[in-house]
Amino acid sequence: MIALYRSGHSLLHRTPAGWKLLGLLVGAVTLTLLPRTVWTAAIAFASVAALFIVGGIGVGAWARQLWTLKWIIVLLAGTQTIFLGWELATANTVRVVAVVMLAALVTFTTPAEETIDVLQRVLGPFRRFGVDPWRVAFTVQLTIAVIPVISGMAARIREAQIARGVRLGPRAIVTLLVMALRHADDMADSLTSRGIA
Repeated sequence: MIALYRSGHSLLHRTPAGWKLLGLLVGAVTLTLLPRTVWTAAIAFASVAALFIVGGIGVGAWARQLWTLKWIIVLLAGTQTIFLGWELATANTVRVVAVVMLAALVTFTTPAEETIDVLQRVLGPFRRFGVDPWRVAFTVQLTIAVIPVISGMAARIREAQIARGVRLGPRAIVTLLVMALRHADDMADSLTSRGIA
């Protein structure tokens, strides 16, 4: 399931896009700086779930978004457990998932054009250094929107492995990378055909 804008009248829907993007940035930085414990990760995770309710999106949409990330969660937690131990692996995985869920919440409650407009205004002063604000803003919005797509790819790979009786291994990561690159090529062709080089 891909997180796309859903119209509504919740507090988050009424909050300007700029404040939501700032909140996403602050949330991501805060999660990075918090102590890496299971408890802080759990609090962050519960907070994101609460924001889904405040945003009028509901626990069901939160759970579906989480379900699309299930195999990425398995890959992250599994590989990190080997090198860092279960506690750090759990804390790190939950923090990454919380940030992804926050980004999904922003796309649920903010029209893409509003996000692009805000980013263009923020990046305007960098025009003198050769930065094209619209292209950067569009790229950021595209990146946020494509996260669930990659999650869906990971889910399909794992389901195919289960159907074949194959254990989860490094080949899954290579397959995911190949699929992501093909998707990127298709998207680039599509954008070029629309005059967005």
